[in-house]
Amino acid sequence: MNDKITDLTVLLPTIEMPTLTKAELSDLLFERLGSNKRESKDMVEAFFELINDTLVEGSDVKLSGFGNFQIRRKAPRPGRNPRTGEAIPIKARHVVTFHASQKLKDMVQGDTPSGADLE
Repeated sequence: MNDKITDLTVLLPTIEMPTLTKAELSDLLFERLGSNKRESKDMVEAFFELINDTLVEGSDVKLSGFGNFQIRRKAPRPGRNPRTGEAIPIKARHVVTFHASQKLKDMVQGDTPSGADLE
């Protein structure tokens, strides 16, 4: 009976969701494309550097079938210190937002097979 319980716990999803790191991405590229590890790491770094640089310039980044990263300007506004209640002005700033594409949303919901193209 203990063997059956052990088998079931392996099949059940865990509550903790692992984080996909850049190192894991480069390992996946290495495994799937057959390039060497250094090239895979460089590709991942170049990809994120390109996204970063584009956003810093103030341009949006659109990844077809995945989603859009956009720069939004937040206007200055009044705020308050939650401990003291003192009014504090919040300066204008730029923030990055991400909006998932409908294809990505469908895949996350299980409406589309995960092996489907993200185009």
